Formats: sequence, structure tokens, C-alpha cells
Amino acid sequence: MANRHLSRTIAMQTLFAWDFNEKDSSDLDALLTNNFEQFAPGFDDHGFTKSLVRGVLDNLAAIDKYIIKYATEWPLEQITTVDRNVLRLGIYELVFDQNIPAKVAINEAIEIAKAFGGDASGKFVNGVLGAIYKEVPAKEIDKKDLAAKAAAEAESKPTE
Repeated sequence: MANRHLSRTIAMQTLFAWDFNEKDSSDLDALLTNNFEQFAPGFDDHGFTKSLVRGVLDNLAAIDKYIIKYATEWPLEQITTVDRNVLRLGIYELVFDQNIPAKVAINEAIEIAKAFGGDASGKFVNGVLGAIYKEVPAKEIDKKDLAAKAAAEAESKPTE
């Protein structure tokens, strides 16, 4: 498992436990430590997991508004705890983290949803994040990626 994927998985498990335990943030560091000990002993992610969890919690109200707006058929509290926290993590990376390309954020969230959620979780997460992706302005990292791809395509075309 790639390091960033493992970090995202641990972040989702931490958010799940936090949400399941009535959003008690006082145990957040203990939850993170426990999840690292259980699922990735000796793994040093250089703080990436903690920054994801903190990013989600620091932007929780805005993130939940995205879920409410784009998962219109499902009231927030009726979405399974796994799917709700995969969405929170995905939305954080898609909208708020300027260092993660949008497609990476979406693909990672889908893979985590498939691994930990129900049969339809991957499709559900894909649908919600895809709808958000169409509406939010492109991040600089995505603009640079598109420009680099366009330049590479232009170079690869034969000249007449």
C-alpha cells in the first residue's frame, strides 16, 4: 500500500472513530496513535495523516454543507459513518487542500470507500465528489497539471 494511501486510510479510520464516539475531539491524538499502532506500526508519514484529520475538523462545517448540498437524497446523519467520513476526507482534499490534485483526491476517496464501505459506497462517493468537482474552481495544482499535459501533447504532435 502506498504511503499516502495508507495515511488516508488511517485518517478515515480516525475520523470514523471520532464521529462514532460522538465527535469527542479530546481523544483525537489518542485515536491517531492507536490507529498507527494497530495498522501501521513504525510508519512515519511525516504528519500527513494528522494534517488531513485536522484539515477536515477545521473545515467541518463547510465540508458538511457540501455533503448536504450534493448528496441531496441523503440527510447527513443518515449517510453511513464510513461514507460520511470518506466524503469529508475527499471533500477536504478536493476543495480545501491546495497541494492535492482533484483527481487524486477523488480516486483515493473512491478506493477507500470501496475498501471500507458497502457495495454502493464507491459509486456514491464518486457521484458526490464528481458533482462537487464540476462546480468548484480549479486549484492551481490542477491548472498546472492541465497546462503541462497540453504542452506535452503539443510537443508530441508531428509538425507539417
